[in-house]
Amino acid sequence: MLGHELADYRGKKAVVTGVLRGGIIVAREVARELDAELDVVLSRKLRTPGQPELAMGSIGEDGQVFLNDAVVREFGIDKASIDQEKAHQLEEIARRRALIRRVFTKIPLTGRIVIITDDGVATGATTQAAIWAVCQEKPQYVLAAIPVGSEDSIARLADDVDEMVCLCTPPFFAAVGQFYRYFEQVDDEDVLNILKAERERKKVDRSSNQEG
Repeated sequence: MLGHELADYRGKKAVVTGVLRGGIIVAREVARELDAELDVVLSRKLRTPGQPELAMGSIGEDGQVFLNDAVVREFGIDKASIDQEKAHQLEEIARRRALIRRVFTKIPLTGRIVIITDDGVATGATTQAAIWAVCQEKPQYVLAAIPVGSEDSIARLADDVDEMVCLCTPPFFAAVGQFYRYFEQVDDEDVLNILKAERERKKVDRSSNQEG
């Protein structure tokens, strides 16, 4: 359904990036539908002290930090707290990068149409961190594509992208899982298998183009 809504981007050489981990499942389907490239977002949100669900910023795969100055000022967050949280999230990024980039090379996003997707949005903090991180790479156009999300969070995220597509914003939203018939945990092995399959698909496509 999401791929159908994004049909205008078919053949536009877009990059569909999935927010780990559940977002990779949605991203795979959208990328197939649009004949687009697939990648993951390894960014992490920087948690606000005392308010872990609120993002005070994000840190990208390359270590670039984006800070939401309004949140930092409102909560009086000092540099030491920011540095501590940055170091903590860098450790997790390093772990995931060592795991994932060993089998799948990062796709540069500069000047590209980038579609960021997740399995759904509740508070929106993780998706927002992914958007901030992607924008740091200076893409041509950034679109967030979400199957389901809370109305307030979707409206807030829409301010940070060029375009927002969300299939459903139910009036009663408790958790993303309530809108899926099957909502199993996506683990690192699942992510690696999807990216390995994508790598092989790209090899086949390149081989077909060369023969053509």
